[in-house]
Amino acid sequence: MKAIQVKEPGTLKIVEMEEPQITNPSEVKIRMKAMGICGSDMHILHGENPFASYPRVIGHEVAGEIAEVGEAVTELNVGDKVVIEPMTSCGECYACQQGRPNVCEKVEVYGVHREGGGREVMIMPEHLVHKVDDSLDWPEIALIEPFTIGAQSIYRGHVQEGDHVFIIGAGPIGLCCLKMAKQVGAKVAISDFNEKRLAFAEKWGADFLINPHKESVENQISKWTDEMGANVVIDAVGFPQTVEQAIAVTSVAARVVVLGFDQKISEIAQVEITKKELTICGSRLQTHRFAPVVDLFNSQEFNVGDLVSHQYDLNEAEEAFQLMEQAHPEVRKVVIKL
Repeated sequence: MKAIQVKEPGTLKIVEMEEPQITNPSEVKIRMKAMGICGSDMHILHGENPFASYPRVIGHEVAGEIAEVGEAVTELNVGDKVVIEPMTSCGECYACQQGRPNVCEKVEVYGVHREGGGREVMIMPEHLVHKVDDSLDWPEIALIEPFTIGAQSIYRGHVQEGDHVFIIGAGPIGLCCLKMAKQVGAKVAISDFNEKRLAFAEKWGADFLINPHKESVENQISKWTDEMGANVVIDAVGFPQTVEQAIAVTSVAARVVVLGFDQKISEIAQVEITKKELTICGSRLQTHRFAPVVDLFNSQEFNVGDLVSHQYDLNEAEEAFQLMEQAHPEVRKVVIKL
């Protein structure tokens, strides 16, 4: 079978691998159909993901069709359309006991620590495979995983109806956060340097748009909130300066949610955290968000397929990654058809 492999930082190739087989009665064989390219895939390619090992078959935003089931499988059948929950946990450490397997001491992510879904066939345990409605197309199913990341950020930020939420960055994850925040009834502002992405965010329901090239973010958030500040800020960029900005534009009693794994140091004045009694938290992967997000996708009212801006065949994977490298303003989510 063919697979998309990063052999070492900077080297991505389509390689031939032996097709895996079911070895455990609770496993299923999946004929993979679509893989979304994520920012973390780009970090693995660049050698910037501190958790990745090489060589690595990448891909964690993936969709496929059940081709075979083990003898103990009860909830899935051959022909089912499915999405993969690409995360394992030990079930025993402190985080797992607190119901937070996403930060398990031994957490492993498919496509990062383990071979991912960017291949023609994959074997997965039944409990990490979620059936979806037959009406969904493959690129749309591949979007479910990034929307669980958006759902996690809303959960971590305790976003409530009527909250003023400011999202830094209108890339794919920022847009997923936007959609999930609107889903709970929040008012949402979003910033980006890319006017095309801002226009798309407005189409998706953003209430207020900010281009930091053209205007002061702090002044615009103050104006938008009648000088209150944002109740929740989600930093979907993760640079040191965006973390600093997130804290600067908050209201009192606000929540700041940080996405990303930048290892550079931010300069943050303690007085702002104490004076406003801010809650600052990270958001990594997801905790039990797959089932509700799958339900959203299965509804006929949650239409997000237009997030996919480009599609490529498997043998064009290198070209797809080159497009991502170019950061063209028209690019949102790139999907590879497997």
